[in-house]
Amino acid sequence: MITAPATSTTESTVDSEVLVEVNDLKVHFPIKRGIILDRTIGYVYAVDGVDLTIRRGETYGLVGESGCGKSTLGRAMLKLVPLSDGHVVFDGTDLSTMKGEPLRRMRRRMQMVFQDPLSSLDPRQSVESLLVEGLRAHGLDRGREATGRRLRDLLSAVGLPSSALRKYPHEFSGGQRQRIGIARALAVEPDLVVADEPVSALDVSVQAQVINLLEDLQEEFGLTYLVIAHDLAVVRHIADRIGVMYLGGLVEEAASDDLYAAPLHPYTRALLSAVPVPDPVLEDRRERILLTGDLPSPAAPPPGCRFHTRCPWRQPTRCDTERPVLREVLPGHRAACHWAEDIRAGRIKPHEVRPELVEEEGVPTVDESLAGPTSVTEALGP
Repeated sequence: MITAPATSTTESTVDSEVLVEVNDLKVHFPIKRGIILDRTIGYVYAVDGVDLTIRRGETYGLVGESGCGKSTLGRAMLKLVPLSDGHVVFDGTDLSTMKGEPLRRMRRRMQMVFQDPLSSLDPRQSVESLLVEGLRAHGLDRGREATGRRLRDLLSAVGLPSSALRKYPHEFSGGQRQRIGIARALAVEPDLVVADEPVSALDVSVQAQVINLLEDLQEEFGLTYLVIAHDLAVVRHIADRIGVMYLGGLVEEAASDDLYAAPLHPYTRALLSAVPVPDPVLEDRRERILLTGDLPSPAAPPPGCRFHTRCPWRQPTRCDTERPVLREVLPGHRAACHWAEDIRAGRIKPHEVRPELVEEEGVPTVDESLAGPTSVTEALGP
């Protein structure tokens, strides 16, 4: 059962069902130039104004292409990178201004599983040393006998034998090393686990094992997950809700099934159209959206809607100058897009989104008999 920390530096103002609340979070990395003066000539807007909440016991999936700011957002939520602006409220405690010993104590409840288990595990430390380190740092080492039982239970929970305690990271396979990383995160009994691309470096068969392990551990220990990934199939399987990031901002958020059934943002539709379909019949008749142009630099993001330079349904003038706000378009479904919110509000005339069908000979055609919403009106409702 998840319980609140014994002490809190800030009065709780969030819903009791919400474990993490992120408000207008920004992480801007300075661009330096010069040898002597080392002056700042600009910033990389890695995360630029993100708002999201993660409820207790749920799995929140964060997806987007490489360089969109997913990993930086996850690290910023744990204050592993400095915040430029905004707030991260964890179980009623604002972490934004915390530092030193209070922040170190709070980090026991927030742990991270890194993308590359080999580089995140010290090759000079045995598995026992890796696991005991966190226990000792947070005062959870209860003596040799009790700690030994705790370590064996941890390894058993992640599917490894107790003999692994005497071995070193290089003696394990990639999947086993990831299990060790998960055990290290669980050693200090956290409430929130941020898993940054936890299976991207693993074989497909091993990916399924690790994903199933994460689900089993969540049920056993009452964990809350933030799973960062670019594999949409993985996120769909494990996540309760999904947020889609593009160029430092959150552009869409919805329950997993709703997002895949009726994506409202054109970038999300483009992402989903790129997912391979195993059935060749469906592959020939699925929606195909090909984005043109290059991804803008996060050091010089375009004005207005960040996606307008590649959007197939761009509204000239408005999309070029007005940045859309992430707001609820349907119950529980948020999108940051002018056409989605305007059609829902009746401010503009509904217009169809006609996906291309790629036939066997490769000639694009238009067919309105596709399964699922083929127009904005169908996606948003009357």
